[in-house]
Amino acid sequence: MLAAILTLCGAIALQACANEDHHPSTGQPTVERITERGTLLVGTTGDYRPLSYKEADGNYWGFGIEVAGKIAERLNVNIAFVQTSWPTLTADVLAEPQTFDLAIGGITITDARRETMLMSDGYLCNGKTILCRADEAARFQSLADIDRPEVRVMVNPGGLNEKFALANLTHAQIIVHQKNEEIPSQVAEGNADVMITEITEAPWYVQNDKRLAAPLLAAPFTHGEIGVLMRKGQDDLLALVNSVIAQMKADGTLRQLHEKYGLVYGY
Repeated sequence: MLAAILTLCGAIALQACANEDHHPSTGQPTVERITERGTLLVGTTGDYRPLSYKEADGNYWGFGIEVAGKIAERLNVNIAFVQTSWPTLTADVLAEPQTFDLAIGGITITDARRETMLMSDGYLCNGKTILCRADEAARFQSLADIDRPEVRVMVNPGGLNEKFALANLTHAQIIVHQKNEEIPSQVAEGNADVMITEITEAPWYVQNDKRLAAPLLAAPFTHGEIGVLMRKGQDDLLALVNSVIAQMKADGTLRQLHEKYGLVYGY
């Protein structure tokens, strides 16, 4: 498997753990609470190959999942994953009582998120691009080629892909599909022409489905970074996460993960 498989805690036990141990109002430092609990609770969508993906048996794998594992190692605690989604991500991070300590897996660092939450340093370069059918790669060489009335563009709801499409594609047909992981096959099977995606996601699908192409991979529409998201007031945890990311960059671990998942190393 692409990464070490980790088992999700039972929902009842997980919620009990969150309710009992994770109230920001206690004033107890976040790292201390996590260490006493013995488990790092990680929110992730599980629909974003190869960064965070949940298999049918409940196990998770991916680039972000491995970064989360390194954070848990530094804390010397176990790790458990809590399901979130792109439409509910912000609400889940800010929920009371707190349901997880941090969120990871394809989360782009933005000023809007930093206004209400904390975001770590970047651990993966990112940018918007497209997937299309391989036999139509020559058809889509620019954003203007996509923004046409006859082009069907598919996005998942609630995230930055949908926001980008709505802001930049005013003539194309925008189709919202609930499950992000199903969109590449929808494009390959002809139910849409283009998927708005990221340079972190597109290579995996091109490598694993010869029907697909990413003709604009080398010239993304946007440039950014992916990081770890958490609620404000957890500055001690943020410092620890940034320290882990810095160490992974310094010792070559981050580069190895880029190579493992077929992603361009940008640090």
